[in-house]
Amino acid sequence: MSADLLQALAAVLPPDGLVTDPDVLEAHRHDQAGWAMAGTPRILVRPGSTAEVQAVLRVASAHRVPVVARGAGSGLSGGANAVDGCILLSLTRMNRILELDTQSLFAVVQPGVVNGSLKAAAAERGLWYAPDPASWEFSTLGGNLATNAGGLCCVKYGVTGDSVLGLEVVLADGSVVRTGGRTVKNVAGYDLTRLFIGSEGTLGIITEATLRLRPRPPRATTLVAAFPSLVAAGAAVLDIMKDTRPSLLELMDRATVRAVEKHRPMGLDADAAVLLMARSDAGGEQGVAECARMAAACEAAGSTFVIQSSDEAEGELLMGARRFAFSALEKEGTTLLDDVCVPIARLPELLAGVERIAEARRVLIGTFGHAGDGNMHPTLVFNREDPDEVARAQAAFDDILQVVLDLGGSITGEHGVGVLKRPFLERQLGSETTKLHHTLKAAMDPLGILNPGKLL
Repeated sequence: MSADLLQALAAVLPPDGLVTDPDVLEAHRHDQAGWAMAGTPRILVRPGSTAEVQAVLRVASAHRVPVVARGAGSGLSGGANAVDGCILLSLTRMNRILELDTQSLFAVVQPGVVNGSLKAAAAERGLWYAPDPASWEFSTLGGNLATNAGGLCCVKYGVTGDSVLGLEVVLADGSVVRTGGRTVKNVAGYDLTRLFIGSEGTLGIITEATLRLRPRPPRATTLVAAFPSLVAAGAAVLDIMKDTRPSLLELMDRATVRAVEKHRPMGLDADAAVLLMARSDAGGEQGVAECARMAAACEAAGSTFVIQSSDEAEGELLMGARRFAFSALEKEGTTLLDDVCVPIARLPELLAGVERIAEARRVLIGTFGHAGDGNMHPTLVFNREDPDEVARAQAAFDDILQVVLDLGGSITGEHGVGVLKRPFLERQLGSETTKLHHTLKAAMDPLGILNPGKLL
């Protein structure tokens, strides 16, 4: 590593803010996307304030060194993976909840705050932070913002970006901008807040966020239904979404259900084509009635089994299968977790397409995800030590993305483009829209030092 670069960073950061230990660098150079390429960083920096992030970016700009920001490393697209010779900028030390306003219903947080920590702090005040990615217990809010993360409750409450009021962002040259504010309504100027959300650290580094809080929802009523066919399940989903506002509407296909039953027997119908799980958090009699309407929609679509419960413990037990879905598939071999989204009317076609691909490529694929907004997670399972299986899994991954595009969908619903899906981005956006992305990137990061090789 250049001595000049190390000296420049040492001049603006405390001693514990600089790490060159090869073992530590190795542990921080990639996220959870096993397929994605990761380079070798020069150094890991751990700033503790916005001013220190500014200082690091000024040094990086002066030395023309790339900077890759990261949080907990729980990403699934390679978006936080190091590039050769980069400065890895960890935001985990910036982990304070700066303000929690119980009257105007917002929190001001640093990017290293864990999603679950904000939920807990809000709950102590009788409030709720809605975004709930599967990694909520350990993923940081900075990472959630960088990928516009989703989760189980998106069907009613939206993705991370729908709970953001304002941001503080450090740009590539070290300057600081503030976007949005503290109000629910704010249309002054361009919507720069939305520009940074989901930009995967390629346009700026988020150092503070003002996030919307909500009243804690009432106790939920839960429903589980089994279906003999993909078409029947798809019909139920459409009817549910037309008639109700579920707080959760999840789906598991046959391959996923069988993996769950194999590793944690729960008495699920392993012959069902689809298992559907739904919730209403409307509360009281209204919640029970809403769940009853969802049950009626399932029965009308031809479900073979429907169970409902307004008991919280029993509801969590019923949801246990969905929460265990990915872990069960992981026990079958190496996994590549995909993230795609289609219009909900096309869900049966997507699921059927994945089944055809699994058969044609001879790869186990279990699909589960968020039926209410069409966001599915086909999960490929293979033996990483077998080159033929790896090749077939990669081909199947590409096949799924093409099916999604053919159905008018998106190559990512909540995990981001990162490295994994970069080759497919222009196929979805088109050449002119892709060109506009590059124009924005060049205007905001003219030296190209922020997370190069990601997203675009």
